[in-house]
Amino acid sequence: MLIFRIIYMKIKFQLNQLSKVSDNVKNNIDKNIILISGEMGTGKTTLIKEILRSMDVIDNISSPTFSIINEYKTKKGGLIYHVDLYRIKSIEEIEGIGLFEYLESGNLCFIEWGDQIEKIIDSNFNKFIISKENDSRIIEKIK
Repeated sequence: MLIFRIIYMKIKFQLNQLSKVSDNVKNNIDKNIILISGEMGTGKTTLIKEILRSMDVIDNISSPTFSIINEYKTKKGGLIYHVDLYRIKSIEEIEGIGLFEYLESGNLCFIEWGDQIEKIIDSNFNKFIISKENDSRIIEKIK
């Protein structure tokens, strides 16, 4: 069985190019829900932090690994959510944290480890995959 994947954007970069890459990613976001996937240590959180800085977030930006969902305010009074599903093990846990309410809010919602919910969310979303290649990273937009 062949599976084809359309790649809408692909960038190979070094971590010192993160600011420029985050601008490219930001310019390729056209949905409110953004799934960011990749193996542990590829830079998902680091990339999201850089994107949030460029979106004029005024709050302290930190990893939501333990809080699961962080909410940030922008200079213009908007809200952006940053979700990390790494520790979530079941759909019941996802429902228990109220994730679907965040997704339906209309606010931007960045979700790390988004593969876990990709098949169960009804909303349209963008999906980016980050991978490592030696000392470089590759980010691809596939949806």
